[in-house]
Amino acid sequence: MLVVAFILGFAADPVIRKDVPYLGADRAEKADLYLPPNQGGPPRPGVVIIHGGGWTGGDKGAKREINIGTTLANAGYVGMSINYRLQKKDGPPAWPGNLHDCKVAVRYLRAQAKELNVDPNNIGVIGGSAGGHLAAMVGLTGDDKALDPASPFPGVSTKVNCVVDMYGPMADDKKRLERLVPIVGATFADKPEAFRAFCPINHIDAKDPPVLILHGTADTTVEVADSERFAAALKQGGVAHQLVIIPGAPHTFDLQPKQRDLRPLVLEFFDKHLKAGR
Repeated sequence: MLVVAFILGFAADPVIRKDVPYLGADRAEKADLYLPPNQGGPPRPGVVIIHGGGWTGGDKGAKREINIGTTLANAGYVGMSINYRLQKKDGPPAWPGNLHDCKVAVRYLRAQAKELNVDPNNIGVIGGSAGGHLAAMVGLTGDDKALDPASPFPGVSTKVNCVVDMYGPMADDKKRLERLVPIVGATFADKPEAFRAFCPINHIDAKDPPVLILHGTADTTVEVADSERFAAALKQGGVAHQLVIIPGAPHTFDLQPKQRDLRPLVLEFFDKHLKAGR
């Protein structure tokens, strides 16, 4: 804990590489890389950071994502904050392309491991709100061929070692199902299997990586019950997990809400699952 406190209090500024074309030159969505101030030494664990925005908005360079990326880099991680396919008004369905993009980010860290000084065997994912949902999907679907993208980097694993879900929507309530119609591209009655595939709870099995769930009691956008149901499903499925409820915290917070500094908790989780034994 003393080491964490030192890192949080006295770290230098990380190195940030903006607008990296991780999906290929033909895609408008880019990534920002957060590299540790000292880039030498042994390979570092990598963490993909997925922004929120209801699957229709948000940005890799928002306040929350900058806070997470900076925290990770200063603690010796390579953070990768991504933009991904969003649902546009009257546009084609974003699903499952949005998940594919998140999985490609995991592949990118592995494919570019030598250049980025990343340990390809230790990669995690974190996301807030809709990004929490996608982070959970990345973790729970592993190398599921039905949900893995064909390219780029074919053959490179999309598995991660651990997941941090910050107040992500997990329950398949009726109101949310209606909102998902343009994203999935059909009604539940027409394609129930597509809606089931969209819900992380339906992908849980005992081989899934550990999950840390963060949620605030003052959240009026995604109910705490979503995270409680997610935690219960993980328990039933035999998946290691921790649910942390933050009294008074609203829907959107970074790792330093006024109610509690979450950086030590999150870094301890990532350290345990991405740095242990290295």
